[in-house]
Amino acid sequence: MPATSRTYWLTTPCRLRRQDDSIRVERDGHPPTFLPIEDVRDIIAAAEVDLNTSMMSLLNKHRIQIHILGYYGDYAGSFLPAETAVSGTVALNQMRLASDDEHALPIARALIDNAAFNIRWVIDRKLLTRSYGVLKESIAEATTREQLMAAEGNFRRSAWEVLDTRLPDWLQLDGRSRRPPRNAGNAVISYINGILYARILSALRLTPLHTGIAFLHATMQRHRHSLALDLAEVFKPLFAERILIRLANRRQLKPQHFDINTNQAMLSESGRKLIVQTVRDDLAETVKHRTLGRNVSYDELIYLDALALTRTCLEGSTYTPFRVWW
Repeated sequence: MPATSRTYWLTTPCRLRRQDDSIRVERDGHPPTFLPIEDVRDIIAAAEVDLNTSMMSLLNKHRIQIHILGYYGDYAGSFLPAETAVSGTVALNQMRLASDDEHALPIARALIDNAAFNIRWVIDRKLLTRSYGVLKESIAEATTREQLMAAEGNFRRSAWEVLDTRLPDWLQLDGRSRRPPRNAGNAVISYINGILYARILSALRLTPLHTGIAFLHATMQRHRHSLALDLAEVFKPLFAERILIRLANRRQLKPQHFDINTNQAMLSESGRKLIVQTVRDDLAETVKHRTLGRNVSYDELIYLDALALTRTCLEGSTYTPFRVWW
C-alpha cells in the first residue's frame, strides 16, 4: 500500500474545505488545521462532516476516499473517486469464479474456517474446541453458501456466549444486536466493525478487484460492497473482539464512554475517541510475516489479503484467507 500517505480520522464534527491543494479542517471553537493532499490516503469520518463540491472535486482528483460511520457506528457510506483500479480482465475472472460453486465454495469455506479459527484464538481456544469441531464438520458437508453462513452463525453464537464470560456484566453482549446496538458491548463491536469495513474497502480499491463481486456474501447486493464483507470476516476477531476484551481487562472502558437509553446504546464522543485511537494503534502494530520475512503492520495484512485474492482471480492460485499464526 502507499507508504507516503496515511489514513486521517475525524472524531469531532467538522467542515472540510478546499484551500489550494490542501484540505482545510474547520471545527467550531478551534483554529483551522490543514492537511497536505499528498499526505492523505483516505479519511474515516466518525462524526458529522460537512463537504462541499469543491472539496469533493479535490478528493476525486487525488483518488482519496472518505468513509462515513453512522449514528450507531455502523458503516453509513463512502465518497469513492470515479477513477478506480478495477481491471476488466480481473473483474471478468472474479465474476466467473464467484458464479461457479466449484470455485466459489472452497473460497467461502476457507473464509468461514479461518474466521472461526481467529475467533477461537482471540476468545478462548479450549472452551470453543467443541463448537469449532462442529463447525468444521458443517463446513465439509455444506453444499451452498447459505448453509455455510448458517453454520457460521451457530458458531458465532457459541463464541459470543463464551466472550460474555470474559467481560464484566455491564459490557456483556447478551447476543449480537445491531442498528441499534442494545448495550455497551454491542456498541463497541459495531463501531469497530464499521471502521474495519471502511479500511478493507480502501484496501480493495487499491487492487483491480471489483468490490461488488463476492464469494461468501451475496454478490452485487444493493448498498453493499460484498467483497469487503467477505474479507472482514477473518479480520473482525483480530480487532473487534480482541480490543473489547483488552479494554475491559484494563478497565479502560467506563460507563461514561456510552450514551445508553432504553434498549439501545452508542458510544459517547469520549468513547468514540478511545475506540478510534485504539484501532489506529492496532492497525500500526507489526508482526513478522512468515513468507515475506519482514515486519508488516496489521493494516498491511489487510492489503496483502486483498492482493492474494487478486492473484487467485488472475492466476487461479489457491486463496488462503488471513489466519493468525503468531
